[in-house]
Amino acid sequence: MTTIEELAGLPAIVDGPRRARRTLVLAHGAGAGMEHAFMERVATGVAAEGIRVVRFEFPYMAARREGQRRGPDREPVLRASWAGVIASLGKPERLVIGGKSMGGRYASMVADEEGVAGVVCLGYPFHPPGQPDRLRTAHLEVMRTPTLILQGERDSMGTSAEVEGYRLSSAVRVQWLEDGDHSLKPRKASGHTEQGHLETAVRATVAFVRERISG
Repeated sequence: MTTIEELAGLPAIVDGPRRARRTLVLAHGAGAGMEHAFMERVATGVAAEGIRVVRFEFPYMAARREGQRRGPDREPVLRASWAGVIASLGKPERLVIGGKSMGGRYASMVADEEGVAGVVCLGYPFHPPGQPDRLRTAHLEVMRTPTLILQGERDSMGTSAEVEGYRLSSAVRVQWLEDGDHSLKPRKASGHTEQGHLETAVRATVAFVRERISG
């Protein structure tokens, strides 16, 4: 079942059973909204396993629907958006939050203070492309909320070779997708497929949500 609604004044899509005991909340990346094919495939795949999945859009992306061309909102707005969505859903201890790239990054930044059950990041932007010295890992070094990062081995925002040298909290676990890029997509020569990696990501996400939220 899929419905379109508003959460904290932001557009949202809800997939899966309305009265599910477990809820996964996902935010989009910087360049594409909640209806992007990547978000759609992950959300519907997880929802098919009996987990309610809520996708929402940050204000700048919602404004694009009305023809306003805007870049991503500043950090205070992104954090406040996450806080508002979590508050509107209630029972943060029964929520796992996360998302694609920027969406997952800001989920991880508010997780400890919001008291959610866990975080899932689908391609974490450890640094901007081509700027490995500009790390976005300070909060990950002290993170308390259990966090699963699903990362492509050759992600331009954090390869396996780079991330292995980072000091991350013991609460943060990175699962690598062989030869995957920032959208987990591998090259044909790798012997893996984009569909296969997305299915792996969905299975890992479902297992993590079930692990973090008891039935």
